[in-house]
Amino acid sequence: MSLPCVAVLRFPGPGMFLLWMAATGSELTYLISRGILRTFAQNCRNIEVLNLNGCTKTTDATCTSLSKFCSKLRHLDLASCTSITNMSLKALSEGCPLLEQLNISWCDQVTKDGIQALVRGCGGLKALFLKGCTQLEDEALKYIGAHCPELVTLNLQTCLQITDEGLITICRGCHKLQSLCASGCSNITDAILNALGQNCPRLRILEVARCSQLTDVGFTTLARNCHELEKMDLEECVQITDSTLIQLSIHCPRLQVLSLSHCELITDDGIRHLGNGACAHDQLEVIELDNCPLITDASLEHLKSCHSLERIELYDCQQITRAGIKRLRTHLPNIKVHAYFAPVTPPPSVGGSRQRFCRCCIIL
Repeated sequence: MSLPCVAVLRFPGPGMFLLWMAATGSELTYLISRGILRTFAQNCRNIEVLNLNGCTKTTDATCTSLSKFCSKLRHLDLASCTSITNMSLKALSEGCPLLEQLNISWCDQVTKDGIQALVRGCGGLKALFLKGCTQLEDEALKYIGAHCPELVTLNLQTCLQITDEGLITICRGCHKLQSLCASGCSNITDAILNALGQNCPRLRILEVARCSQLTDVGFTTLARNCHELEKMDLEECVQITDSTLIQLSIHCPRLQVLSLSHCELITDDGIRHLGNGACAHDQLEVIELDNCPLITDASLEHLKSCHSLERIELYDCQQITRAGIKRLRTHLPNIKVHAYFAPVTPPPSVGGSRQRFCRCCIIL
């Protein structure tokens, strides 16, 4: 049967298939609404990877078909398929026991009951993306922690009801965790950082932007126990100070990307320790310092020895000067510096000419 706008790619090895939807959004909607995907599931039972991200006509019936015919499915992306409910997760649990990666971000009808059904049948899950699933509570995380010991990646961004109680269960049950995103989960405290430090030594990526209750105390425990950290997003963790940077500089030699935007207590001294730390010379690639008002040109001097540094964000760092950036670029000529300078009052126009461009925002 000919399937317009659908490509099925076969990879080396028996029974390994990847379905790629190479259609526009309207074409995908047409295909799914016509039930083509159900026919595909019936005839391509070796499918292992399926991406339906943004296919808004995907429903529980789609997942029921996949469950019935595609028992070898390992990776499934249903992000923004907002018609998906707990019934889909129950179906996947019953028919797709090999599932390792599932993305149901923004499927906001999913609740703890769906997660409970899913993990009881798919205990081999390694990656679970639940971004924007706003109905999820701590109970859902308790089910994951109890049934998914192989979990490596978990995204809970903007799951606003999550608290320490649920995430601590994840830490205790998922010791292989390497990537955790809890950005926007504003209820969490240092108890989470302590639990990660005590239970998840392989952690590489931690994103906790806008988690304003986290402090130096928690990050000290984390840094002293999670030495493989590579990426940290601490934007708007407004209570942290230079003490956190000192601990990271000592204990986290693999750190590559660090966001400290809106961490208003960070000073040049913290950046000095970071610039002299184990990660500085060969690892640190990106540092974001937007809206850190205490940062001055001295911080740029401390970062000159970071030879791998590719990008630095300095928007609204009002004590940073053009001269300081210029000196940094003499040592790191390929670095991308994003900075903002308040406009200078222009001199009176001569001959009625007018400036035709804005000097307000500059990407250097």
